Amino acid sequence: MDYEMLLLRFGEITVKGKNRAKFEKAALAHVRSLLRFFPKAEAIHEYGRIYVKLNGQPADQVIASLKNIFGLTSISPVKVVPSNLEEIVAAAVDFVKKLPQEEHTTFKVHARRVFKGFPHSSHEMNHLVGSPVLSACPQLKVDVHHPDIELRVEIREHVTYLFCEVIPAAGGFPRGTNGKAMLLLSGGIDSPVAGYSAMRRGLEIECVHFHSYPFTSKKAEEKVLDLAQVLSGFTGRIKVHLVPFTDIQTALAKSGQDNLIITLMRRSMLRIATKLAEKNGALALVTGDSLGQVASQTLASMNVIGKVTDLPLLRPLVMTDKEDIITLAKKIGTYDLSILPYEDCCTLFVPKSPSTNPNLRIVENIENGLTELENMIDAAVQGTETVIVKPDEIIRKKPKDEPEVVQEQWF
Repeated sequence: MDYEMLLLRFGEITVKGKNRAKFEKAALAHVRSLLRFFPKAEAIHEYGRIYVKLNGQPADQVIASLKNIFGLTSISPVKVVPSNLEEIVAAAVDFVKKLPQEEHTTFKVHARRVFKGFPHSSHEMNHLVGSPVLSACPQLKVDVHHPDIELRVEIREHVTYLFCEVIPAAGGFPRGTNGKAMLLLSGGIDSPVAGYSAMRRGLEIECVHFHSYPFTSKKAEEKVLDLAQVLSGFTGRIKVHLVPFTDIQTALAKSGQDNLIITLMRRSMLRIATKLAEKNGALALVTGDSLGQVASQTLASMNVIGKVTDLPLLRPLVMTDKEDIITLAKKIGTYDLSILPYEDCCTLFVPKSPSTNPNLRIVENIENGLTELENMIDAAVQGTETVIVKPDEIIRKKPKDEPEVVQEQWF
């Protein structure tokens, strides 16, 4: 079917009161940034909605691009006809006849008279449109409660919109409308899903990945950049900070505290991520922790690990079952990458019996005994390489070239 327009609906942002305009503006900017791939298409903003005039662009391709935009709850492809009764009825009959139907397919008309100057009420239009459609399609049966086909007729002053599909979109809040956070991105299943969940809530994320050459390979780094590239498809671009962690990890491994090495390692990671957050204007840290999943994710471990930073620690998956995390990873396209067999630093030096109930005082005493730890953390921050990841491009930047940016343009 040839459609002239798409109707894009907002979700939660409609309850934002005086701040609603900011959220709608952000969603509109994201829509327009993606429409650059469809040069004839045009986005029009009305209060509470965005319309996309297709102008000959393929509806299915545009929908596939726009449905991942955070802040949009659904999309409907729309037929546009002049607002007079004869043309509305004729278009409605033609519209429904082109829809897939079987014997006993149920049907209803849901008319909405937005322009009160139109001579027929919404209730009257339900009958004036429905009767000709039923006559032209005798296999249809009326069901006003749970129809298979619900033809929506939205009557405005000059044009009327006809549509029946409601295609789910990403929901949540538009990108970047709730601030910036640093995501600790490993090569596993959980952290990319946590990043997606954070972005869906309106957070701009920058990723922090820790590598331990030569103990980890370049393949592990490429895997992480590929994961970030998948995530960038939802926002347009993502920064990835690649942190050299070899010296710190080696020093911790030599400390003789095998059962606490995971706790010590993650505390050092949070220290580095906090410094990078301060440098880049981020206000929180995001991790893929899921309560009880591994030794470092018991409540006691998370408490001791989290004490090392004053920034809010956001754990979107903390109460989520592993199977649900895997399902979401498959849905967003990160699962197949996450299960590739390339080790990252989080899988190195893992003891046979890691502590699940570390003591904060003991952990702090061990760290105080590592006199060079703070210097190594500062060196890791200074040696961090920043990579700009876009859906179709990866741009490497040397540490010294990395500017400190609090707010930036997406495109």
